[in-house]
Amino acid sequence: MSQVAHLPEVRGKLTADAPLAPLVWFKSGGAAQWLFEPKDLADLQAFLRDLDPAVPVMALGLGSNMIVRDGGVSGVVIRLGKPFAKVAKVDDVTLDCGGGASGILVSSTARDSGIAGVEFLRSIPGTVGGFVRMNGGAYGGEVKDVLVDCDVVLRDGTLVTLNNADLGYTYRHSELPVGAVVVSARFKGQPGEPEAIQTEMDRISASREASQPLRSKTGGSTFKNPEGHKAWQLVDEAGCRGLSIGGAQVSEKHTNFLLNVADATSSDIEALGEEVRRRVKEKSGVTLEWEIQRVGRP
Repeated sequence: MSQVAHLPEVRGKLTADAPLAPLVWFKSGGAAQWLFEPKDLADLQAFLRDLDPAVPVMALGLGSNMIVRDGGVSGVVIRLGKPFAKVAKVDDVTLDCGGGASGILVSSTARDSGIAGVEFLRSIPGTVGGFVRMNGGAYGGEVKDVLVDCDVVLRDGTLVTLNNADLGYTYRHSELPVGAVVVSARFKGQPGEPEAIQTEMDRISASREASQPLRSKTGGSTFKNPEGHKAWQLVDEAGCRGLSIGGAQVSEKHTNFLLNVADATSSDIEALGEEVRRRVKEKSGVTLEWEIQRVGRP
């Protein structure tokens, strides 16, 4: 890939032509033209402020809900590491969570702090930044129910605080500006007993283990649930359970999950998703919408 001229100086880690496949759940896809792992907030702000505005920027969390296409991603992919992965109790019902913190860390810190209501985050494989951007949800909860506000670094390096209402939340979607990076968020629950919170987390965990292919290379829920329907049921009724293209397969365990079973390329995975959409449309008349983000060049 052609290099971007004159990238700003950084204190963190900046890698050219960085393979993204190891960083995403599907373990497929091309490289990032540049991968930036900022040392701290000031490093991230300065980098974005001084970066040519024409260079595209994309934030990457745990890569659990993403297909990186085989041609890779132009511009800069930003990954928030340890400096952005802290979770702290603000008051009896509120947690301040770094954009790089995992759902497991958030929910277990909530449990230890006696804060109920964010147990569902235990079951979403991802980081706070991704949850906030996608209005992540599962098991009856979603981010819009618990988010107070979040700190976001805009594409020009400005740090702003956006309230829940500013994000225009709908199902698995927010109005977060393009190129913005969520660096922290406040989640508010209600008082609870740690034992009861742990019981609820265990229930969610067991339910997820029983119904989803967790030990596989996957991207989580592939399609959004259409109004009045369950995506997995539509996929199943269209005869797609176990359907495969190349090394990609529709999960037999949960038909709204695609799997990389044999060194699938990202184009195998995406083509399989499109074939499922075609069959579902033909069978039920419903057009499935992708929930998984697809990024980069084919």
